[in-house]
Amino acid sequence: MKDLSVVIVGGGSGLGALLARMAVDEGASAMGIIDINLDAAEAALEPARAKRLPTASATCDIQVGPQCHAAFEEMVAKLGRIDTLINCAAIYPRRPLLEISDAEWDASNGVNIKGTYHMMVAAVRHMQSQESKSHVRGRIVNLTSVDAFKAHPQNAHYAATKAAVVSLTRSFAHHVAKDGILVNSVAPAGMATERAKALGFLEELAKASPLGRGALPTEIAEWVLMAGSPKNTYMTGENIIVSGGYIYA
Repeated sequence: MKDLSVVIVGGGSGLGALLARMAVDEGASAMGIIDINLDAAEAALEPARAKRLPTASATCDIQVGPQCHAAFEEMVAKLGRIDTLINCAAIYPRRPLLEISDAEWDASNGVNIKGTYHMMVAAVRHMQSQESKSHVRGRIVNLTSVDAFKAHPQNAHYAATKAAVVSLTRSFAHHVAKDGILVNSVAPAGMATERAKALGFLEELAKASPLGRGALPTEIAEWVLMAGSPKNTYMTGENIIVSGGYIYA
């Protein structure tokens, strides 16, 4: 991530906060975080501030388009050029297939699809106007999920939204290829996080993976950062499945 200005949506906690720290360790020149929890966003910026990098934080309801655009413009105002946008914000509701309410559908669609869409639109409009570096004006990386590619009757609304993000990624990639903007997504399988441990998912993850374990968050983060880094100059419209063999592409 050397010399790149990075914005992470949903960067206040979990994988997003890890990505912020790793991007700084890999040489990012500036860091912005948009999160529903402003205090969490501020805390996640500490590694960047420790290195005296330019930083920016903003909060918004990403279900609301104008709020997304305002938050992104705040990033631009404070950081200037934005090289990489990483969309991590999502909700993970669980509900049996025949019991999903309209409110649960609306929340899942609003955060996981609409929020990702509006942030991509804001980023594209900014990136289209900036000078390219090595033929690339900007990079966008969306977090999807292996759930987009398998039956998931206990979480169908989440799985459907992640399939939609895969489709959005391809549509955006095609539309902005001429502008030198690369748009990709990363689909992880379950990660061995403290939350997964608390919810009792670790044993389930281990049984589901041919490798016998869930992914370490850093193992997912490395692929996200690669897609958003100067190492990627030609890949666009791709969904990178990182599942430990859980799904063979």
